[in-house]
Amino acid sequence: MDRTGPQPAVSASAIAHLGGSAGALTPAAIDDLAAAGDYAGISRPYLSPILGRYYEQNWSHGEGHILYDSAGRGYLDFACGIATTSLGHHHPAVTEAIKDQADKLLHICNALGYLEPVGRLAAMLADSCPDPLDTVFFCNSGAEAIEAAMKLARRVTGRPGIVAFRGAFHGRTFGAASITSSSINYRLGYEPLLPAVYLTPFPNVYRYFGDDEEAATAGAMGALRTLLAHEIPASSVAAIVIEPIQGEGGFNPAPAAFLRELRALCDEHGILLVCDEVQTGMGRTGKMWAFEHAGIVPDVMCVAKALANGMPIGAIVTRRELQERWGVGAHGTTFGGNPVSCAAGVAVMRTIDEQGLVANAAARGEELQVALRDVMAEDDRIGDVRGQGLMVGVEFVKDRATREPDTETSEAMITAAADHGLLVLNCGTHHNVIRFLPPIDVTPEEIARGAQLFKAALKSIPHS
Repeated sequence: MDRTGPQPAVSASAIAHLGGSAGALTPAAIDDLAAAGDYAGISRPYLSPILGRYYEQNWSHGEGHILYDSAGRGYLDFACGIATTSLGHHHPAVTEAIKDQADKLLHICNALGYLEPVGRLAAMLADSCPDPLDTVFFCNSGAEAIEAAMKLARRVTGRPGIVAFRGAFHGRTFGAASITSSSINYRLGYEPLLPAVYLTPFPNVYRYFGDDEEAATAGAMGALRTLLAHEIPASSVAAIVIEPIQGEGGFNPAPAAFLRELRALCDEHGILLVCDEVQTGMGRTGKMWAFEHAGIVPDVMCVAKALANGMPIGAIVTRRELQERWGVGAHGTTFGGNPVSCAAGVAVMRTIDEQGLVANAAARGEELQVALRDVMAEDDRIGDVRGQGLMVGVEFVKDRATREPDTETSEAMITAAADHGLLVLNCGTHHNVIRFLPPIDVTPEEIARGAQLFKAALKSIPHS
């Protein structure tokens, strides 16, 4: 997310209650603002302004697939906390699991012993993966999972090089930011970043290869081989890290043929293939894991976001031999594998399995793309509709022939859609792609409703 524009000033109601010191609110003033539902008024004097925000609403609660603001207005949530609340809000099984575990034990560092929900979630996560992925290390977030994967790769292979793809987003910590290039703002002012990191073109089929997957595969593989021939030898590369579908970079699916060729290249040279499934995983794309669409298996898989439906958790999954070679004490965590988060994760995994939600994501995703292509047929500002399952991007362009990005319409759509009662986000290196991330248990009726709201919002925006 890159929302870097100026943020609104402290609300008038907050200013009226400022205490003696500059920017301070008295406890009574905070109580008054809370009672009025003015959470922004409470927050702005104290929270860092560095966090970019898509919306300025005061959020109160969620129920099912509807998110409510403090004024009581409901919004169809097709953002899901950026692909996180994939079972919606206040899901009964997840909520019950959280409450039950909170009554038993909130925290004990996993280095002190073993906990039932931690072991159970690890078993379920491993069972959801194809062989030989069978061993789990828990952390707290997607960025932490990426950091762990990079550390493992370097230590196990004894090689320094990490290769990633332009336009990727892998996180904001130093290692993760070093392989992130979806926005210059994520890197600006932080150099020198991690050394021995090399970026290579992603096979962006729509933007650079005229919808030709074969050309995209050949072009991106050619660029990668050139990198290995002229900048870093394959024998010095520890890992190649890829999102099967670029998320923040614009919802760009990698062609299946490209992923298969990438897997073969890694096998040829002893390079670890790391798949970042932080946004794509947990059934979102109509497969449990997005790499399954290409019929490959990575050496390391990173997962987070939807794993616990909003509770903080992340993980890497590998074959056991890799983590044995990593070595006891080579990495660690205080909060990773928190029992409450793991209990929530167990409930999520059970729900996905028992309710057939991977298949639901595939079916509802097809319906969503059909509905959005119908909108595209009526409005030439939409240049492309793409994705897999319930990870769908709508790219806005100023001209379909030139495919010049239309950032202005995309930015306006966030507000317009919310005004119509639909929450969606944008992404892309030009911020010109609206991303749809509905809950994976979404109904056909909700898909139809979301498409209708999107269409109405787009009609409300004048052509430039």
